[in-house]
Amino acid sequence: MNKIKVLICDDDTLIRDALKIILSAGGEIEVVDTAVNGEDGVNKAIRNEVDVVLLDIRMPVMNGVEACKEIKDKTNSRVLVLTTFDEDEYIVQAIKNGASGYMLKSSDPKEIIDAIKIINNGNTYMQGDIMDKLRENIFQNNSSKKLENFTEREKQIIELISEGLSNKEISQKIFISEGTVKNYITSILNKTNLKHRTQIAIWYLK
Repeated sequence: MNKIKVLICDDDTLIRDALKIILSAGGEIEVVDTAVNGEDGVNKAIRNEVDVVLLDIRMPVMNGVEACKEIKDKTNSRVLVLTTFDEDEYIVQAIKNGASGYMLKSSDPKEIIDAIKIINNGNTYMQGDIMDKLRENIFQNNSSKKLENFTEREKQIIELISEGLSNKEISQKIFISEGTVKNYITSILNKTNLKHRTQIAIWYLK
C-alpha cells in the first residue's frame, strides 16, 4: 500500500515536530518534508509532489490563505488547513482558495489522521465547529440562489456532495458514469458561481 505523502507547513517548530511523530506512527502516512512559512510550503509542495499539505493560517512571509491558493494553482496537492484560528474570514478565504478541509489543532490526533485520509481520497473534511460557523456565515452572496434553478438530477447530486461522497461514489449510488457526474457538477458550479465542489457542499448546507 502506498503511503500518503504529507507536507507539514507551520511556523512553530514544536508543532511541526509533534505532527511529524504523530502522523508517521501509524505507518500509513509519510511526512516527506516540513516548511516554516507559506512561501516555503509552496516551494516544497511543488518540489515534493505531495498528496496532502497540512497548512497553518498565520505564518510569516506568506500566510496560509495565500499559500493555499498558490499550492492549488501550481500543484495537484490537496490542502488541509490545521490551525488554532476559527475566524470566519480565514475559513471563507481558505475554502475559496481551494482548501479541501479545515480543522483546529486542538483536534484529537486520530481525527487529524482520519481527515488526511478522507481528503486524500478526494473528499472534503470540515470539523463540526467549523461547519457550524460556515452554515451561519459563508457565501452570503449566493443566498438568493434557489434549488428551483436546478434539475432533479442536479439537486440529487448537490445533496450527495453535501454528504461527503466522491464523484465515484455518487456515480455508483445513482447509476451514472463518473464523467456524467463531473458534467453535472460543472453545470451546478456555473449556476451557483462557485469554483469547486467543496463550496457546493457548504452552499447547500447553509
